[in-house]
Amino acid sequence: MLNLSPVELTGVVDLHHKHLRSLYSWSRAYTPFSSPVWVFYYKCTYSYNVVSTCRQSTFTYLPILSKTVLTAISTNMFVKLLTSALALAVTSVSAEGAPGYSGWRNVWTETFDGAAGSTVNGNNWNIITGLKVNNEVQTYTTSNQNLQLSGGATVQIVPRKDSSGAWTSARIESKYTFTPPAGTRTMAEAKIRFGDNNIANKQGIWPAFWLLGNSVRNGVSWPGCGEIDIMETVNGQLTGHGTIHCDVYPGGACNEPNGIGGAVSIPDQSWHTWRVVWDRRASTWTGETLTWFLDGNQYFQVSGSTVNNQNVWNSLAASPVYFILNVAVGGDWPGPPNANTLDGYGSMMEVAYVAQYLAS
Repeated sequence: MLNLSPVELTGVVDLHHKHLRSLYSWSRAYTPFSSPVWVFYYKCTYSYNVVSTCRQSTFTYLPILSKTVLTAISTNMFVKLLTSALALAVTSVSAEGAPGYSGWRNVWTETFDGAAGSTVNGNNWNIITGLKVNNEVQTYTTSNQNLQLSGGATVQIVPRKDSSGAWTSARIESKYTFTPPAGTRTMAEAKIRFGDNNIANKQGIWPAFWLLGNSVRNGVSWPGCGEIDIMETVNGQLTGHGTIHCDVYPGGACNEPNGIGGAVSIPDQSWHTWRVVWDRRASTWTGETLTWFLDGNQYFQVSGSTVNNQNVWNSLAASPVYFILNVAVGGDWPGPPNANTLDGYGSMMEVAYVAQYLAS
């Protein structure tokens, strides 16, 4: 790091600004420096916009760009940044980028770079509307009230409830597809956080990061197309679920509609990395595996022998798949939202990147 005199910047930001739902996402998305910073801040609690108590804390972070925050004025959080900064005049937003891993080659990445309030890259994503499944109550829309780039290299999927009690949300599906090749390993992952509403206020909220077999776009019905759920959580519970769905409904090799799955405790609602790895190096299809990870730690695995049907296994491990990100509301699994369920950014799912890798 260059040996420069520290530059001090003091600003006031609004915790309820739509992009500042947590200090982490604020520092990541809005700090206008390119070198590590110490952040000293007072996090205040308040009632009816009147500040009651404040607590000082500090952390360090290697932030990513944009001076947008300098114009946000409020009375909820005071921030002092101390940094060896090269410059203050940063005017564009740049993506965090998918991490590099030793022994892996990045093949495809979406980093959700773009202006705040804009939509996702239409060359990479289909925005789904008019879809009703699982007895969910939301209507999927293209509105930036439900789907928007944060301006800090993330995408935010935000469930909303209107004055009549009707819910809206968003679902995006990648145009990109990939087939895990034989003889090697393939990895798919995303970095995700959840809005900071209390768990008691998330009944019916159902965020998910998952994959569907591309054959469903060509007339093959679910679950025969194959489905790999990398991360689902319901009702704000700090439990993540990884699941496969396959074969026929009901019953079949994957015991539909339940599927075959495993669960893991989520430390908190902040940023975590969710991953699945296909390992097709075994000499027979029965030895091939699908393995789920949270923050690099394995929590679930299935193999070809688990499914015990080669054609069905191939729908999961040897056929084209595509990414899906969505936040559903209600449905058979979580049940409907109730009077305590809150909408908005506190119930959103925010994604920093989606990436696919091959072992090198």
